[in-house]
Amino acid sequence: MPTTVLATKVFAPARRPQLVARPRLIDRLDAALDPGRRLTLISAPAGFGKTTLVTDWIEHTTRRQLAARVAWLSLDDGDNDLPRLLTHLVAALQGLEEDLGYEALGLLHGTLALPVEASLTALINDVAQTAGQIVLVLDDYHVIDARPVHEAMTFLLDHLPPQLHLVIASRSDPPLPLSRLRTRDELVELRAADLRFTPDEAMSFLNQVMGLGLSTSDVDALETRTEGWIAGLQLVALSLRGHVDVSGFIGAFTGSHRFVLDYLVDEVLRHQPSHVRAFLLHTAVLDRLAAPLCDAVTVRTDSAAMLENLDGGNLFVVALDDQREWSRYHHLFADMLRARLRSEEPELIPVLHRRASDWYERHDLAEDAVRHALAARDFDHAAHLMELALPALRRNRQDAMLLGWLAALPDDVVRRSAVLSVFYGWRLMVSGDLDAVEDRLDDAERALAAGSTPDAGNEELRTLPVTLAIYRASLAQARGDAAGTAQHAQRALEMAGPGAHLSRGAAAGFLGLAAWANGEIEPGLRTFSEAVRSLRAAGNLADALSGTIVLADMWLAAGRPERARGLYEAALREATAHGDTHGTALPLPTADLHVGLSELDRELGNLAGATQHLETAKALGERAEMTENRHRWFLAMARIREADGDPDGAISLLDQAERLYVRGFFPDVRPIAAMRARIRIIQGKLSEAADWARERGLPAMDDLSYLREFDHLTVVRLLIAQHRSHPDAGTIREAVGLLGLLHEAATQAARPGSLLEIAMLQALAHQAQGDLARALDALERALGQTPEPGGYGRLLLDEGEPMVSLLHAADERGRLGDHARRMLRARTPSEDASDQVTPPSAVGLSERELQVLRLLNSTLSGPEIARELFISLNTFRSHTKHIFTKLDVNSRPAAVSRARERGLL
Repeated sequence: MPTTVLATKVFAPARRPQLVARPRLIDRLDAALDPGRRLTLISAPAGFGKTTLVTDWIEHTTRRQLAARVAWLSLDDGDNDLPRLLTHLVAALQGLEEDLGYEALGLLHGTLALPVEASLTALINDVAQTAGQIVLVLDDYHVIDARPVHEAMTFLLDHLPPQLHLVIASRSDPPLPLSRLRTRDELVELRAADLRFTPDEAMSFLNQVMGLGLSTSDVDALETRTEGWIAGLQLVALSLRGHVDVSGFIGAFTGSHRFVLDYLVDEVLRHQPSHVRAFLLHTAVLDRLAAPLCDAVTVRTDSAAMLENLDGGNLFVVALDDQREWSRYHHLFADMLRARLRSEEPELIPVLHRRASDWYERHDLAEDAVRHALAARDFDHAAHLMELALPALRRNRQDAMLLGWLAALPDDVVRRSAVLSVFYGWRLMVSGDLDAVEDRLDDAERALAAGSTPDAGNEELRTLPVTLAIYRASLAQARGDAAGTAQHAQRALEMAGPGAHLSRGAAAGFLGLAAWANGEIEPGLRTFSEAVRSLRAAGNLADALSGTIVLADMWLAAGRPERARGLYEAALREATAHGDTHGTALPLPTADLHVGLSELDRELGNLAGATQHLETAKALGERAEMTENRHRWFLAMARIREADGDPDGAISLLDQAERLYVRGFFPDVRPIAAMRARIRIIQGKLSEAADWARERGLPAMDDLSYLREFDHLTVVRLLIAQHRSHPDAGTIREAVGLLGLLHEAATQAARPGSLLEIAMLQALAHQAQGDLARALDALERALGQTPEPGGYGRLLLDEGEPMVSLLHAADERGRLGDHARRMLRARTPSEDASDQVTPPSAVGLSERELQVLRLLNSTLSGPEIARELFISLNTFRSHTKHIFTKLDVNSRPAAVSRARERGLL
């Protein structure tokens, strides 16, 4: 059953022909449209006439032919699902202009999963190009309690174009930045004190609208006792009809408010004919009323006439469209009807809900069908409806809705459904609750074997055995069980048909991950490349692009950073081209591609370029990353902070990354805790690093697996630092011995990336022993055995002053070719400040600009200078522009001449 836009949600309730004139409030709303005002908030308890006031204002606006056009959206509990809400919001705006928000809808419900901010941005851009002013009314906002929805509304408010004004009607203040808007005079507020009837308005309502003919004293008494509460006055007016002793009734009308509504509703119901009373009670289970639906629920055929009579009698029926095909009861009135129904006919309630569910199912309205089935406590049927709705929910990214449904089902019902058990297991995987996932997968297999799952008639059920095997592989991978990962993935690959590209891609992907986890880089690259090709064949661009990130990590392990960069750049071009071709926002993994390029730029020493990539990723939206990669932005920024001389800032970012990290997707080859320990070692906080090693049971010489390699190389750093702090031959011998074992393992597995780092640490260990010759030999071996040594820089420089000293020694002795000099030039100002003195006449130039200036006084071209300094050509041009400005010149020769004049060269 596909997701359907309910038209009545985007129709403003019809204005009643007889209303109390409230010019003071209409003027307030008119003033809200002044330039600079962003939000009008109408906040008051139920029954204060919020919706009625806004509909009256719309009528006045139309009659006076003001420029503002009004779009309306009535909210309900289902709008806590953000994609559903945004779909209806766009539909409301399209009632004004058919093409408005077309791109936003495409992004929201396209084949690619895109961040919600992308859809909102597209919508905002559309509105910004419209002519005239638009007022968007969100009625009944108090039903929203989902944080993502509030965050989306905050985003909309923060970026509201001048053409759009937002009106929110709510029973409570929404968690939006009201204080900030109030301080900036961007907020107009109407509250209960503003909305309650004045004595004159109460007189007009009771006598002219309700036709009671009350005396001034009677009106004053009611107005005082109800405190101008409009719903209370309306209920009083209905109760007064037919009373002979009106003054006596009013005189007896006392008591606290919590009993008033029960009393008045009982008075209203008591005066209704039995068939009307039964209709009111039995249809109270419905949020929206339509004659065919009411006929189905009440098993009668006169619902159309009944609804018309109720509306004509002012019996709390609110029209939801101009044709009055859909309506609803006043919320407060409906609440009381339901309370009376629970008291009088509790056994009938599940029957009524089941009838409503059946009607909605026949009309392909899955959300309402499930909701009423749950209310009827017909859980097996609700589960069946969920299975039917699952493909559409997943297509439209309505996972939150399905999770809410699953939470409402008894656990045994979920466990009996193979489809629902698997989906529930996947959600547990995403949340990181690995221990609970296996139980759900076992439930799914038992249900599948028993044949108890209804025939959902969709691909989810037909491919369930393959999906189960893939989830088993994922669970094994999350637990570090590479053999189990490969076993389950191979089984999935064997079960998947030749044309099942998506299943084959997932299975091959886990085979590749298993090889990577074992340190078998070449087989991992081959198998994972096949997985990406299968994902492309399946038309799954998002996962194919995301797979590029994994392939790039494997190429780094293979010692090929330039190959990794080529993959990232090609994927980024493809993502950009896809967005341009389809007129949509960039595919979901685009932000992750920028993060990967940032990591490569940082390794080259191009911190400005690395930071720019991270800024771009952030601009794409906080939810623009794949779930499995959300922590990686913070890792990349932490490494930049570390290189920039801010270790504490780096530690803070690593802490944030750790909170976002979710096991279950990729091998954990760079544990965050070990990254934190490496920074502590550079800081000299060796006791903290030693605590980490003890907690991890390191050095653990009996387990030299690839998944422990990062930990072992961190321990080596700790041992070398401990020896430097307190010389101990045993400590440094332990480091050298561990490096020898690691070197042997990496050599057997043919991992050049690992061999580079191991040889680098061997150089530092020999240096700590005072053997400079062996240290330089090891350093030369490290760079010589790596396929692309030019792609590494920060790996060495992150080791701090010992490595800088070693590089200086290599440069002085003519070792390493030009690698030593190039790496020394790639240091940040905080790193090279200790051995580079800035001339007094160079106060205006940064250290990096001085480096660029010195190379401008050479025969190197611009691109060659950029390569020398490990920066991008754009960054080089930016530095050159700053140099020209500070030296007051406009050419390279003039800059060199001016620099010589000032003694800078």
